Amino acid sequence: MKIAVGADHRANEVVMQIVQSLEAAGHEVHQLGVACNTNSCDYPDQAYPVAKAVANGEAEGGILLCGTGIGMSIAANKVPGIRAALVHDEIGARICRQHNNANVLCLSADMLGMRIIEQIIEAWITTPFEGGRHARRLAKITAIEQGKEPASVNEADIPA
Repeated sequence: MKIAVGADHRANEVVMQIVQSLEAAGHEVHQLGVACNTNSCDYPDQAYPVAKAVANGEAEGGILLCGTGIGMSIAANKVPGIRAALVHDEIGARICRQHNNANVLCLSADMLGMRIIEQIIEAWITTPFEGGRHARRLAKITAIEQGKEPASVNEADIPA
């Protein structure tokens, strides 16, 4: 899988371990928004290039880390086509893929240990989107991004 990765200053050490693990597992990893060599950097500056790479199809998925994961999630979700999910366990990782087809995974570097982070990432990568009724819901999210009422979505608007 081609994965774009980004982190702010609170997650510099964790993201380096994640990159090594992903590459060792055979994934193509692109570090974007990992230019925090100072004591502080702004998470939107780190989230944007990862979200854009996923939205533009340059990466199949993105992983973002900051202290809590909240800021990264908020920033990434501002990019049309992004469904960023803040996840704290394997169940959340599976559900966000099965039901929401989350294309960006957001994690907390401060609240999660490395082992659980790796388990969450593995669950997120290996879980497929279920489609079905969930496809209708994603079509409604796309409608909202386009400034339309979600209730305006009909069956013809839903990808097969």
